[in-house]
Amino acid sequence: MLTHLKIKNYALIERLELTPNPALNIITGETGAGKSIMLGAIGLLLGNRADTKTLYNPEDKCVIEGEFNLSGFIIKNLFDEEELDYEDHCIIRREISPQGKTRAFINDTPVNLETLRRIASQLMDVHSQHDNLLLGATEYQLQIVDTFAQNDTLLEKYKLDFSNYQKAYKAYDELVSDAKNSKKEFDYNSFLLEELQKAKLKGHELESLEAELNKLENAEDVKSKLQQSVEILNGTEQSIISLFGTTLANLNAISQYGEHFRQLRERLNSCLIEIKDITNEIEGESEQVEIDNEKITALQVRVDTIYHLLQKHQVKKDTDLLKIQADLEVNVGKVLNLDENLAEAKAKVEKAEKALQKSAEALSKSRLNVLSTIEAQITSLLIDLGMPNAALKVENEFIKPSPTGINVVNLLFSANKGIKPQPLKNVASGGEFSRLMLAIKYILANKRALPTIVFDEIDTGISGEVSIKVGNMMREMSKSHQIIAITHLHQIAAQGAVHYFVYKDHSSERTVSRIKELSKDERIMEIAQMIGGQNPSIAILNNAREILEKHLQE
Repeated sequence: MLTHLKIKNYALIERLELTPNPALNIITGETGAGKSIMLGAIGLLLGNRADTKTLYNPEDKCVIEGEFNLSGFIIKNLFDEEELDYEDHCIIRREISPQGKTRAFINDTPVNLETLRRIASQLMDVHSQHDNLLLGATEYQLQIVDTFAQNDTLLEKYKLDFSNYQKAYKAYDELVSDAKNSKKEFDYNSFLLEELQKAKLKGHELESLEAELNKLENAEDVKSKLQQSVEILNGTEQSIISLFGTTLANLNAISQYGEHFRQLRERLNSCLIEIKDITNEIEGESEQVEIDNEKITALQVRVDTIYHLLQKHQVKKDTDLLKIQADLEVNVGKVLNLDENLAEAKAKVEKAEKALQKSAEALSKSRLNVLSTIEAQITSLLIDLGMPNAALKVENEFIKPSPTGINVVNLLFSANKGIKPQPLKNVASGGEFSRLMLAIKYILANKRALPTIVFDEIDTGISGEVSIKVGNMMREMSKSHQIIAITHLHQIAAQGAVHYFVYKDHSSERTVSRIKELSKDERIMEIAQMIGGQNPSIAILNNAREILEKHLQE
């Protein structure tokens, strides 16, 4: 339940704090004093859209903070799913900066609005005139049935099966579409694949082929030049090696006449050794050079084949051709295995459809089982609320599986005898809508583990004895739920465990909204003014005292 509410810098509220009672809390006040502003602030805690225009001081940030006691309330699993720390004492905070940036926190952990809405919606239910409009929507009416039937588990299972069916059907549908396109291109792709496979491509082959071909095409010239080099180095009497030998012999003959002659001899000898080694290598290279015209022709054919494929597929590397070949193998393989893949995908669709149908029937059965009970309970409550001829009919229509099931329900209503129930939007007045919504909230109260319910002027269009019964219903609901009710009726105001009064304070340069908890005497005066106006008579004051004391003793 809500244990403390703090509102700072919001609309006409400079700063407001409220500590609600666990039972029935009544809020009254003059029109425009700020009651609806409080609801707007609470709406921010529930994830409603924020607007910088609502800032009391446009240069300061707005802070809305609600403290909740979650003890005895099974919600820890929801915190776990959102990866939030759980404590029995929970603080939800919403901030709006002057620049328009909004932030949300749960137990001081930043959260997005989706998470905020998911958590806060399980802590508070705010009923306003907007809910009366929602009541005419079939989606909202179906939610009423599901809440009454406590279909959370069945609905979650159905939604999971519906999602699985959609995924399976989408996969099958895409496979059918791909198959149609693949069949059209199958022959051409098969030809391209066969051509690439026949080429027996290897990665990075072209570069080595061109290098080898270049060498073979110039083999005669290479071999000739190598042989000439060998001849010059060691082929005749006047070869470089023989000349080096003669020179070395001369230096050797005079080496005894000086150390520097011996050094020159050694240096020349080292050069001669290197030249002989080079000559041997050149001879070896010459022997390895082959003149093979057949191999040249084969290499030229191979290179031309690869270049032809590169040009045909508009790529630059032979490795790109291998990627294209792999893709073609997949595409052609899909067609070759088409019947098997389609059969497998279709089997998955049929399996998912059976699971969906099973969960849809279970959910539908649970819904249908409570329709007559909902009709009877709401009709009985409407009679107690001063509508003796009221009749409610919950009409069901079966549809194809949708995100919410295979049912569409429609609440048909008549407030007058002899008039056939019609859709709500066609027949219900404002007061009838309010009483009908109260009856719905009443029967749903014990079906949901919802600790706090807020009613914003749900007493619209009622008075007299009916308003007393409305107050009784709220007080009954407050035995198991915290109720916060904004009202204009003294019959309801007198039934609260506590009574708060919202008023405008004009004592400063700028008007602000404030709220205070009324004492017993202040409650008597407020109820008397609600009955008889600004200056109530002694008789009205006594009447107000009698009404209040009667409810305080109950």
